[in-house]
Amino acid sequence: MASVPPLSRDVAGLATILATSGVIHLLRPEVYEGIVPHVLPRKRLLVHASGIAEIACAAGLLHPATRRAAGWGSAALLVAVFPANVQMSVDHGRRAARRGDTPSRATFVATLARLPLQWPMVRTALRAAGR
Repeated sequence: MASVPPLSRDVAGLATILATSGVIHLLRPEVYEGIVPHVLPRKRLLVHASGIAEIACAAGLLHPATRRAAGWGSAALLVAVFPANVQMSVDHGRRAARRGDTPSRATFVATLARLPLQWPMVRTALRAAGR
């Protein structure tokens, strides 16, 4: 069996991001409910489930015995929640078009700039999985 990838700085950083986001999902689910794609039902349940999954992935990344599985799980989770990030950008884009003010446009641009940042996190998760 291949050796477990070490806990690198980027994997520890990913674990921190996932844990922080997961806790916010559980404590303030309303922050995330609005970005759940509109076609999906039971938004609060989905937000809670993704928060629990993020915390579980974060914990798994930190321990050598679970790092490989948590890397795969984290990569899958990051891909699965990507549509919510797209939904957030779409919604902010519509709001910016409607309002036309600088803060709305700036928020929209920030959500667009955030989208490609998901992929380095997926790559880090895959490295934790030994890929």
